[in-house]
Amino acid sequence: MAAHTNRIFNMSLFLFLTVVQALVAAALVGVVLIQKSEGGGLGIGGGPGSLMGARGSADFLTRSTRWLAIAFVTLSIALAAVAVETTGADEISSTLDRTAAPVDPLGGATVPVTAPAAPESSAPASDDPLAGQAE
Repeated sequence: MAAHTNRIFNMSLFLFLTVVQALVAAALVGVVLIQKSEGGGLGIGGGPGSLMGARGSADFLTRSTRWLAIAFVTLSIALAAVAVETTGADEISSTLDRTAAPVDPLGGATVPVTAPAAPESSAPASDDPLAGQAE
């Protein structure tokens, strides 16, 4: 029972962290796109009469980018750890045997494996390829 509860907690934590990472990724993309680049880009730089000057805006966006990138990498590592915890097996299989029973594509039941029957041939029994042709 405790293992089942732990698994549900890990799946909930994984879902929560995935949503948070998606929000951080969207914010990171937005902050990167509004930065003024060397070539002009999509920069929304503040003018001299704005609330924050051009330099203050650049510093704020640079710091925001840094912290969002750190949060994104940290969330990625946390998601990987939770995923291993949730879906990881207790035992590592070292066998190369990967056989599985064939499945009937129409019914889903297993199909017994039998050797294919030899096709009935109307060809002559001789080795001469022209023996059965009319002259």
